[in-house]
Amino acid sequence: MLLKSLRGLFALLVLPFVLTMGLGLSTSALAVDDQTSQQMANTSDADLWRAVQSGDSGYTTKKGVESGVLINVSAIEATEIKNQYLTPAMGLAVLGVFGAFVVFYFVNGPSKLSKGYSGKMVLRWSKADLWIHWVLAISCLGLIFTGINIMLGKHILQPYVGEGMWAGLINASKFIHDYVGPVFIVSWILCVVKWMPLQTFKMYDLKWFLVVGGYINFGPFKGKHPDSGFANAGEKMWFWTLTLFGLFISVSGMMLVLPGLELPREASFAALLIHAISAIIIIAFTIVHIWMATVLSEGGMECMKSGYCDENWAVQHHNLWYDEIKANGTLEYKD
Repeated sequence: MLLKSLRGLFALLVLPFVLTMGLGLSTSALAVDDQTSQQMANTSDADLWRAVQSGDSGYTTKKGVESGVLINVSAIEATEIKNQYLTPAMGLAVLGVFGAFVVFYFVNGPSKLSKGYSGKMVLRWSKADLWIHWVLAISCLGLIFTGINIMLGKHILQPYVGEGMWAGLINASKFIHDYVGPVFIVSWILCVVKWMPLQTFKMYDLKWFLVVGGYINFGPFKGKHPDSGFANAGEKMWFWTLTLFGLFISVSGMMLVLPGLELPREASFAALLIHAISAIIIIAFTIVHIWMATVLSEGGMECMKSGYCDENWAVQHHNLWYDEIKANGTLEYKD
């Protein structure tokens, strides 16, 4: 009887320790399970975020081109290229080329007519040519100024104007840029089709480059007037630059402003970079073209104002063309 009582008392004493140990083991097991589950969840989240950052496509109920891609890697790369390289290049094209011609003008001066004005005006451009030129020129300048504001305005203009004025300027630039674009494209096509036969390079164009077109007023190049046909070598280079990069800028511009195309975002950002690069090149050549046709060439601007040029200007700058029209009887003077 006593033995049974001692056994019962021992069981009562041992039972709490057994329960405590069992409960501790269960808690530890649960803690291990929770820790394992948390690690698996963390690993899954890290893999998911890594996939999102790398541009992997997931699933979404929204339908469309690349609708399952949360982060477009090409967009980030394109933005970095634009900010680090193309924006400074745009500034260099505007300020660098313009500044270089200002220095050249003050050092060298304009290219004067060696025999002065003759007073006889020779027909050079038709009325249709003048219309094509000025529509193309005005639309191109409109695109250049608005494009410069779109790319550089936030760096050189926005800090000095109010937020409301800046919003109005950038919206107006975008609106004008989009709607002037088609005018440029149509006039560019007419220019290329109509003037291409006059822009083939000849062997004598090489000499034009070697003596810098006869525009140098000092040293061994002074007084040199190289042979030239209807278009000189510099004008031909400008024409083919405009033809090639005008094509690039037109196609890429349409890709950017026509939402119905539903292009992949990689294609859109590639178009943005091509558009910017083409614009930089065209801007640089446009500045050169304007300087050469106005300030640096005495009598040159008159050609695109009336369609006629002074006879001495034609002989000095386009002698082969002048000899040709004189020989075949198509030389026409202004009344």
